[in-house]
Amino acid sequence: MRHRYSLAFVVGFAVLPLGSAIAQVGESGYSLPLSLAVKAATKAIATCASNGYPVSAVVVDPSGVIKLEAKGDHSTIHTTTAGFRKAYTVVTFGPIFRFDASSAFAELVSKNPNGAVFSTLPDILPLAGGVAIKAKGEVVAALGVSGSPGGDKDEACAQAGVASIKDDLTSSQ
Repeated sequence: MRHRYSLAFVVGFAVLPLGSAIAQVGESGYSLPLSLAVKAATKAIATCASNGYPVSAVVVDPSGVIKLEAKGDHSTIHTTTAGFRKAYTVVTFGPIFRFDASSAFAELVSKNPNGAVFSTLPDILPLAGGVAIKAKGEVVAALGVSGSPGGDKDEACAQAGVASIKDDLTSSQ
């Protein structure tokens, strides 16, 4: 008898939708077109490459799902993971803590005595290199860059990538 109740309990949870499985959607419903994600990532990688830094770039949507992952020429394997985590940090914590770049979050974490706990959360990386992509003031994606000798350089390349699509964001809505 007890086994039957346990099975019913497990089955009950299996058919219920879980809140974490529901993707976040921006208030406007705007979705960053793939062409703009490609343009921003390509510009970020090219900017870093012109300075001699082999990097990768990752664009995530507002729910943190990868829209585009681009491993730059000669970049190392871990750069895509770090780029993703920087972008994910921006879209998940940026709206809460009111920052548009992961460097601001890294600074916030470093000044908080309990800040190290954020590094234990899945996919959070409090390092510079992630930048929000905004349309009409709303975060619609984020671009994370990794591979240069310092997050400040990664973030400058990410900012160049986002700047390259700024005019396209306002005209594509």
